[in-house]
Amino acid sequence: MQNLTLKLAVIGALFVTGQAHAGWVTVPSTGFTGSAYTNCYNAGRTAGNPKGNFGSYPLVAAQYPSTGVSDTCWTSAPSTEVALPPVSRSGSAFSGFTQSAVTTRSIPNPVSGGAVIGQVVDKYWRNPTTNVCLIATRVRMYDVDSDDAANKQLFEVNDVVRSGFSASTNVYIAYAFPSNLTPITVMSPVYRVGRTYTSVQHRALAYNNNTNKGQNGINYLDLPTAVSVNTATSGEATGIDATTTASTSTATQDAVVRSNHVDFTMDAVFADDDGTTNAYSAVAYVEASCDAEPTEQAGAIRLRQTGQENATLKTIDMTGYAISATTP
Repeated sequence: MQNLTLKLAVIGALFVTGQAHAGWVTVPSTGFTGSAYTNCYNAGRTAGNPKGNFGSYPLVAAQYPSTGVSDTCWTSAPSTEVALPPVSRSGSAFSGFTQSAVTTRSIPNPVSGGAVIGQVVDKYWRNPTTNVCLIATRVRMYDVDSDDAANKQLFEVNDVVRSGFSASTNVYIAYAFPSNLTPITVMSPVYRVGRTYTSVQHRALAYNNNTNKGQNGINYLDLPTAVSVNTATSGEATGIDATTTASTSTATQDAVVRSNHVDFTMDAVFADDDGTTNAYSAVAYVEASCDAEPTEQAGAIRLRQTGQENATLKTIDMTGYAISATTP
């Protein structure tokens, strides 16, 4: 009991001081007003500045986040993807965290017997005094066919879901671009984050020109509602070509709150149908309370392709480090 009281006191103090620091965002177990999701890089999006429109609109280096600019959920760069970020929620350096496990995991091909299609760097640190863990995820995708249909189809990671947070009322998230990976424009930012198991499709109006790439498709929402959908993915099942107007029903733009999961929406693919290239994701961080070292569990990492352009809905569940049980 004494240890639990100390842990809660420390986390509470971090919550009070850390929220003023750009980057780290509180993700409560109850979600957000009307949605399981909140905006990250997508915050402040306008017609004149589409903020990449979830990866459909091309970004240039000058549009990437920096201190005070488009920095919702963004934190300053660690030296590598396996280094602690330099700034914690309190605004100071991380203290008391020990370097724990790090594993580079191969992403299996959805096609039976197919070659590995990418890698996930899976890393965690733990502070044994406060019983707080920091879990990091970074995706890299290869130029490898991931479909048994004709021609080459590349798996596009539109969402990374980390599971195993059912014991945490609040978790805290951020993302960063490690300074050892250049140029920065080969890395996808995190567009939104949600306390949900469901990855929701987002499509531009069309992807034949920048005007259409910068607008949402018909009925597509930046922040899905949280009414009834609890499946792994939600959206139109078939892909569309570049000139087809994207349209969906409001029923697909929904994801209920599920506290055991944190969904990072991004856009990582070796070569995208919309002409962009983001083979790497940013490093995505989840900070949560942990009474013991995380363990390797099936389903701790879930990669989702949500059919952003001419692609279908697919999911790849992988083993990863988790604090609590990862069952959906």
